Order: sequence, then C-alpha cells, then structure tokens
Amino acid sequence: MVKAIWKGKVLAESDRTEVVEGNHYFPAEAVHKEFFKPSETHSVCPWKGVASYYSIEVDGEKNPDAAWYYPEPKPAARNIAGRIAFWKGVRIETA
Repeated sequence: MVKAIWKGKVLAESDRTEVVEGNHYFPAEAVHKEFFKPSETHSVCPWKGVASYYSIEVDGEKNPDAAWYYPEPKPAARNIAGRIAFWKGVRIETA
C-alpha cells in the first residue's frame, strides 16, 4: 500500500499507483477529496502534456499546488490519465 501524507493526514492511499519519473500517481478514487482545492496553476511537460494542480488544505494550513494531474495526457503518458501525484513536502510512504 502506498500513502501520500501531509501534516499527519492521509491524502491518498492505493496499491495501484503508477510510477513515472519517480512520482507515484494515485487513482482518483484513492484520493481523500476533502483536502483538495482546485488551483488555477498549469504547467507543460513536453511528453506528458498540460498539468493542472490542486492545493492541499489540512486543519487550516494550505500547501499551494502540492498535487498535480494531467486531464488529457499525451499518448505516451496515457497510463497516468485520471491519476494524481504529489510534491512540496507531501510524504510518500510505501509498505
């Protein structure tokens, strides 16, 4: 089981993550949506496409743009469609 944790709260957990470039991409249904707020931020990866972001909020503390996903990934990255990855201090635990 892989877990994404920030400020002591489990943001996502799954035994079906996809690892791309060292990042675990969690299925959308594995994410605890109450911690996620949509962000206006976007970035571009040449081979994955345009990424969108979520900010994380736990107990009133915000972590801006700490999760990202590719709403319409390019063909080479189809395996991460509908999946969410983390950074900015979100700890990934594997068991």
